[in-house]
Amino acid sequence: MRILLTGTSGQIGGALLPLLEERATVIAPDKAAFDLARPDLIASRLDEYRPDLVVNPAAFTAVDRAEDEVDCAMVVNAQAPAVIAHWAAVNSVPLVHFSTDYVFDGSGSRAWREDDPTGPLSVYGRSKLMGEDAVRRAGGPHLVIRTSWVYAASGTNFMRTMIRLARERETLRVVGDQWGAPTTARSIAIAFMEMIDRGNGDLPGMFARSGGLLHLTNSGSTSWHGFASAIIDGLRQRGVASKAGHVVSIATADYPTKATRPANSRLDLGRLESVYGLVPQAWPDALATELDHFLALETSAANGADQDGAND
Repeated sequence: MRILLTGTSGQIGGALLPLLEERATVIAPDKAAFDLARPDLIASRLDEYRPDLVVNPAAFTAVDRAEDEVDCAMVVNAQAPAVIAHWAAVNSVPLVHFSTDYVFDGSGSRAWREDDPTGPLSVYGRSKLMGEDAVRRAGGPHLVIRTSWVYAASGTNFMRTMIRLARERETLRVVGDQWGAPTTARSIAIAFMEMIDRGNGDLPGMFARSGGLLHLTNSGSTSWHGFASAIIDGLRQRGVASKAGHVVSIATADYPTKATRPANSRLDLGRLESVYGLVPQAWPDALATELDHFLALETSAANGADQDGAND
């Protein structure tokens, strides 16, 4: 199988790449070769690559910047997926497209099911919903996977930001009235590979059993404040020095942002369990694994720098 995987410099794409490479030929073009900001070039690139499966986690993910760069967000998150989906449908190639909890308005307190009404509050959320709709309208075999609060040991994300700030500040102020499931890119990649395995080689059938739409996060939920507190506690348990002694919970109103975030980003995982028998790892356990991986990477980088210094 030849799999085209986009966004390998990002968190989900980067986590998927080594796992997919274990069982398929992976085409992983960089942004220069496959630029979602240039949808006019996408079809010809797909004709060149001729994949048997397209997996598209690439996106414009700068939520606040999207409020100012509306056209760019819409091109990358809506127009480009539409072109990919049309090509995939015409060529009967299955497509997996990743989306977000930001397609919901964040009301209520129960977890959002796949068939709940959407109502994005931001440009980013609207652009991702338009991408979802374009994938569905194309009519080919497809699976849209919504996830939330994604982070990893590398890249730019909430966990790494909290670790940096904990080393710089004695007190951290973090929003405590937005709720969701912190989700590691590693957990998403592992679950996706298990889904592929349980599809028994019939990807269109697998996608159809999901209704073409699936929620995938780590299990459980917390607030951003709870997540930040767990990160700081995890550092403390691992003997990592930090200045932060307090994590103060604040209201969303006390931390204004350009883009409105949903207060309730919980995603219901019932379909994932009923269709595939998968219950993702609880978010605190996934965080522990990611903290260990982050510190291992940090130690490796420091040892490499020391070795370079010794060789100078």
